[in-house]
Amino acid sequence: MSETSKAVIFQAGNEEFALPIFNVISIEKTEEITPVPQMPDFFMGVVKVRDHLIPAIDSEAILYQRRLQPDNQTRMIVLDADGISFGVVVKAATEIMEIPAESIHRPELAAFHKIDYLKGIATLSDRMVIILDPGRMIESLEGIKEVKAVIEGGTR
Repeated sequence: MSETSKAVIFQAGNEEFALPIFNVISIEKTEEITPVPQMPDFFMGVVKVRDHLIPAIDSEAILYQRRLQPDNQTRMIVLDADGISFGVVVKAATEIMEIPAESIHRPELAAFHKIDYLKGIATLSDRMVIILDPGRMIESLEGIKEVKAVIEGGTR
């Protein structure tokens, strides 16, 4: 039997992405996000989830350098990565999927080192899914220290 890993599949742009299920706390409808001035473009603001204030980040801003246009399919995937809880706002969270280990390939791209949070691409029979490492993704964001400071200041 081949090894598989479970992941939450979400849509950003016209692509499908995966986040490992062990990092996912919950998937929420996008509630009111409170903006915080003078923060990086990817930072949408803060949102209260189960009595905790967490940062909400825009998947489209991170992956495509453009703002997400929310609609009734928009969801927030609440993640824990290295002890940091945050919400990734996505176009749609579509399914939970078993991804066979043998279907995951790491592309050899010249600029790949700039996106080291890309763990690989799962090539499945009818589609490709880009697998992300949420901890590395958060740590790679320029200005994340300021975002963490806002959240830590709000939880005291």
